[in-house]
Amino acid sequence: MLKRKNELAPSAAAKKPVRKAKFRCPYSPAEIDEIFRRFSIQRPEPKGELHHTNPFTLVVAVALSAQATDVGVNKATRPLFAVADSPEKMLALGEEKVRDYIRTIGLYRNKAKNVILLSEKLIRDFGGEVPHTREELVTLPGVGRKTANVVLSMAFGIPALAVDTHIFRIGNRLGIAPGKTPEEVEDNFLSIIPEKYLYHAHHWLILHGRYTCKARRPECEHCVIADVCKSAEKTNAIPAELKELPVQVI
Repeated sequence: MLKRKNELAPSAAAKKPVRKAKFRCPYSPAEIDEIFRRFSIQRPEPKGELHHTNPFTLVVAVALSAQATDVGVNKATRPLFAVADSPEKMLALGEEKVRDYIRTIGLYRNKAKNVILLSEKLIRDFGGEVPHTREELVTLPGVGRKTANVVLSMAFGIPALAVDTHIFRIGNRLGIAPGKTPEEVEDNFLSIIPEKYLYHAHHWLILHGRYTCKARRPECEHCVIADVCKSAEKTNAIPAELKELPVQVI
């Protein structure tokens, strides 16, 4: 049987647990499937925009990205990771020099301290390796649930949904997965996203929020799901030329 390109998670062992929706979703299962089908065609190979070279540098980059832009973090971490791409090298560099590298990032003093503490804990408790479970990841200094979910997905191919400001906004603006907290939005999204789309859902939603469903004014005129969207803020229907998207197969 032919499959649409990149719908499935890379590992059959990393299946999403079955969850029942805890809220009354205004979208039918067919509409939700269509939303993610279009995302899968618009961005067949979605990628995170934070520069990293391995799981360790990914953990550090995501932790540094709190209250900062990916562009700003990348500008600081490229030279940093060139000299310290492992916990041992980061620890040897020391907190003061780490501060010098990330000085342009918000809250850089506290973040530099956490990077050193994180490196120490990885060496002490995990043999210098980044752990593969959320429960272990969140024990690292400066690492919360969102960062842990990003690492699980991007470093280890384990489907997870990291709710940042973009995903939180989309969940509530569209009414597709509303919630008062990131955890509530995460749970509601996980209860409705078809398993075949879960692996890339995190990046699709973030990129959609970053470049189309923007905070100040959603650019509905460029949106591939505008005709399905039930947001009260929607400004227009989807352009006719974008309505019939082809299905890619392999």
